[in-house]
Amino acid sequence: MRTASEKFEPGLEHARALDRADELAPFRRLFHLPRRGSRALTYLCGHSLGLMPKRARAAVDVELERWATRAVEGHFDEGGWLAYHERFAAPLAELVGAAPAEVVAMNSLTVNLHLMLASFYAPSGRREKILIERGAFPSDRYAVESQLRWHGRSPDRCLLELETDPRTGLIEIEQFETMLAGHGETVALVLLPGVQFLSGQALDAAAYARIARRYGCRIGFDLAHALGNIPLAMHASGADFAVWCSYKYLNGGPGAIGGCFVHERAMQDETLPRLAGWWGHDKSSRFRADVDFAPIPTAEAWQLSNPPILAMAPLSSSLEIFARAGRAALRAKSQRLTAYLEFLLTDELGGEIEVITPPARGAQLSLRLPRGAEAAALVQRDLRAGGVVADWRADLLRLAPVPLYNRFTDVHAAVRALARALRTSR
Repeated sequence: MRTASEKFEPGLEHARALDRADELAPFRRLFHLPRRGSRALTYLCGHSLGLMPKRARAAVDVELERWATRAVEGHFDEGGWLAYHERFAAPLAELVGAAPAEVVAMNSLTVNLHLMLASFYAPSGRREKILIERGAFPSDRYAVESQLRWHGRSPDRCLLELETDPRTGLIEIEQFETMLAGHGETVALVLLPGVQFLSGQALDAAAYARIARRYGCRIGFDLAHALGNIPLAMHASGADFAVWCSYKYLNGGPGAIGGCFVHERAMQDETLPRLAGWWGHDKSSRFRADVDFAPIPTAEAWQLSNPPILAMAPLSSSLEIFARAGRAALRAKSQRLTAYLEFLLTDELGGEIEVITPPARGAQLSLRLPRGAEAAALVQRDLRAGGVVADWRADLLRLAPVPLYNRFTDVHAAVRALARALRTSR
């Protein structure tokens, strides 16, 4: 497979040639493609909700049948529900870049964020502030603000926002270090995105974690737009924790089970507080009522309750696809798709749009449209009418060609449709 720096050409025939050379092209057949009547839509919205693997229905049916025929005994079958969540540790660890003991599939993203903040946000003395980026995903901000209030701290005083580029919203590591140089001794925790949801910018987690730890700050990452999208090495990064959802690039389905990474050093810290539940308790005595909480010596210790099996089952079918495709091949195709998209946007639309997503990115390109948020909404509406599914936030149109199921001809079709929509909205 050629690299993302190759020379592209305009025209549909070149897109078809790229598809013919695509080693991952067969994986598209493993997903249901959304349709309008008999017509398959051009779907570039995997950053919001990934497509449904065709085997997802069967995975759920297996557990429904187990429930129907085995009832409570289904917990104790081989491959049954008692240890069901354990099957996700190894494939998630591969994608997260961690040891299986450092990851757990559980809850939803914001629930997991609250659990992590309960453990890793420990205000003391002057070190009581939390630092997030300006323009952070709203749910992250709500969680952080509520945790500050829970600890008796005012968000007006204790929530710090890392200034971003006022024009592009991009995060600069130099600005991050400057801010910690001035405020680091008052910062208890840093929370940053793996990929910023609006701009599509990917952050170097290791670089940010090194700086945070140099100033004595704990640091966690929201991987909602990063996991299954960009290469990750969370253990090596030194981050304290990370959280994610599984319904975007991981294709786990709407509201799918989320997950957590907890660095192994936290498992050795007996002073670290946590909100406890029975599923985080030592497995050998979990069902006894006369014992004190004994945490499992892995990320599983942060579990509260037994997992929702029917919400987890679809994710297993997607993770199998990731394992077959391979991270390196997926990353190579993702880089080619976004490079090709950027080439076509520049070649066909020139100064009509601005790509604000930097080269450090995943599958998403965010485009600023020249006539503001209202025009962006109209363009997105016209794209939908033309059979292209994307989304917009403020004055940005977000397009995400996902390597598991998108083609180069999808990218070509989307840019042609965007050109038509821009002409219509003038």
